[in-house]
Amino acid sequence: MPGLDWSDLRYALAIGQGGSLAAAARQLGVNHTTVLRRLDALEARLGARLFERQRQGYQPTEAGALLLEQARRMADQADEIERRVIGRDRELTGELRVTTAFVVMEHLLPDPLARFAQAYPGIEVEVLENAFLVDLARRSAESSTSWSQRQADVALRLSSQVAEHLVGRPLGPAPCRIYALRGAPDLPQAVTPVPVLLKEAPWVAFERDARSRVYDRWMRQHLASARVRVRVDIFNAMAAMLRTGIGVGMLPTFMEARHPELVAVSEPIPELSVPVWMLTHPDLRDTGRVRVFMQHVGDAIAERLQAAS
Repeated sequence: MPGLDWSDLRYALAIGQGGSLAAAARQLGVNHTTVLRRLDALEARLGARLFERQRQGYQPTEAGALLLEQARRMADQADEIERRVIGRDRELTGELRVTTAFVVMEHLLPDPLARFAQAYPGIEVEVLENAFLVDLARRSAESSTSWSQRQADVALRLSSQVAEHLVGRPLGPAPCRIYALRGAPDLPQAVTPVPVLLKEAPWVAFERDARSRVYDRWMRQHLASARVRVRVDIFNAMAAMLRTGIGVGMLPTFMEARHPELVAVSEPIPELSVPVWMLTHPDLRDTGRVRVFMQHVGDAIAERLQAAS
């Protein structure tokens, strides 16, 4: 669009995404009067009204819808250009953002990450706890135009499925077993068939309505008639409750080393063996700091998973 400033289009795009001046202002980190002023200036330059100001929010006009479509394409192109440029960076320096789940950060990542930091002091790693797989191909809808505010360079995930457009490798399986407090008089202390545990033992379960993870679905299917005493949302909370002796519950076997007070009371459950993946976007895999992190830390975690299986 000749004569138009990309920053002006960003304001229109934020209004279209948020539906209001206030939402656009929050996304862009400015006040709503700035958003209104930039919108008025853009409409004046184009000689067209881009949004209808309605009580329920800002609705794009026909001209506004056309402009938003083009602006989204420009945003995607800007993302691709920046990814490709950064992908050519082969220096082992700079910032690297890694997103993972809390249980992985606590039990699998610390030692490999510490050794990586010692081996590559020029790379500053920032770990973001996030239980959902980030779309590494796009920036967050709430980020600014700065690539430094992208969500992540690398994702480390417990997941049976990964997005097809990402690249990486499975580091190994993370099998699960049922555990109980060691020495608890009212709980099983030896490996017991799972059907017996479901019928006779009290349980610590996950949230009743949770269903996104394979563990949630397994519990919904198998614990319908079991004695559930407490429900939690994450594995770390599960381990905390198991340490009280209130019941039995499932954990990945890689948590065993940090919880010697717990004893496994089942064999690994085949349908609950979920792989740990290390992933990035294709445009970033040749970046020096991404490549060396995925190799160095990935190999260390793979060894840890193999030892825990």
